[in-house]
Amino acid sequence: MFTGIVQGKAVVNSVNVNNGIMRLVVKLPTDSILGLQVGASVAINGCCLTVVDTSDFPNVPFDVIDETLNITNLGNVKVGDEVNFERSAKVGDEIGGHTVSGHVSGLAIISDIQTNQDNIRMRFNVDVKFAQYIFNKGFAALDGCSLTLCDVIDNQFSVSFIPETLQSTIFSNRFIGKQVNFEVDPTTQSTVDTIKRLMPQMLKVV
Repeated sequence: MFTGIVQGKAVVNSVNVNNGIMRLVVKLPTDSILGLQVGASVAINGCCLTVVDTSDFPNVPFDVIDETLNITNLGNVKVGDEVNFERSAKVGDEIGGHTVSGHVSGLAIISDIQTNQDNIRMRFNVDVKFAQYIFNKGFAALDGCSLTLCDVIDNQFSVSFIPETLQSTIFSNRFIGKQVNFEVDPTTQSTVDTIKRLMPQMLKVV
């Protein structure tokens, strides 16, 4: 489990694909690897990945399977790119964002960017199948960041980024047309799916 509060930016050190599996190596800040062990979970751009080796700190390798490559933006990263990272939450940690599983739902595309003195507002499009899970003042994770949605119209929504978020994440260099990883709020999804499944039975009882 993650909180959606991105802990910083890591740099892609190497990318190698073999038989549909990517070995992704990222260089984490040295103050972020304390206690990191093989088998630990780290969210990279919001994707929950497993540490597979700890012999070359601060370079940390992950194996990314084809399913993840197909539905996320990790298949497009290159050496030198920056990515968001968050280590998994521990019992007792402050949940400053919302509960994030690290299981990316799909891709969101930036359709508009508006900049003013205090913040940047971006507009995103997602697949229409996700429209049922997004609403004004609801949550979603974008490249691992827990963010509040506004101006929701069908499968489109906007997000405002404060300077602190822009400084500590990769959103400061995102541009129109860029794909970002999108995870719907798990609580919202389970509630909507449960109601849809039970509604026909409830109507029959009435």
